Amino acid sequence: MRRHPVTFFVATVVLPLLLVACWVGEATVGGTVSGLPTGASVVLQNNGTDNLTVSANGSFTFSKTVEGEKTYAVSVLTQPAGATCTVANGSGTIDADGTNVTNVAVTCVTSASLTGTVSGLLPGTAVTLSNAGVLLPVAVNGAFAFPGVMTAGTAYNVTVDPNGSPAGLTCNITNGSGTIVTGTPTAVVVTCS
Repeated sequence: MRRHPVTFFVATVVLPLLLVACWVGEATVGGTVSGLPTGASVVLQNNGTDNLTVSANGSFTFSKTVEGEKTYAVSVLTQPAGATCTVANGSGTIDADGTNVTNVAVTCVTSASLTGTVSGLLPGTAVTLSNAGVLLPVAVNGAFAFPGVMTAGTAYNVTVDPNGSPAGLTCNITNGSGTIVTGTPTAVVVTCS
């Protein structure tokens, strides 16, 4: 039985080319973490499902691969204690060959809360504190904390907002200005009398 030349050509040349054209590689996604405080861990996430806990500065790679021509999106799922981490080069599309991604950069900076205490407020009175344009009304004696965290090394200057002094009282601030230090309470003291 003699083979038809066109059938032979299709079976031996075209079909393998079609199979090769349909092949798509897979790639790992990774990069480096820097600035992570000693003893702290950051949880990274890729594409909303692949979680990775990183406990030291240096390189990292997610365990799950990503198919070629599919996207990846790395984010911080859980911030480390005493630091805030951000992601650069965290999203993109894997090429068809499945070239590994190694340039995701996670940079962490140490941070702390701006806290203190208020005393001397009378029932029904409140004092409004201000720091860098953030207003914090305080209506009870005791501990207070400004919302969020501040990067270590950032200057703070807590004052009584001019429109937020309690009626009939004068409030004085001790340790109201300084620089945020990670792990060290700011100890701002507000005394009203």
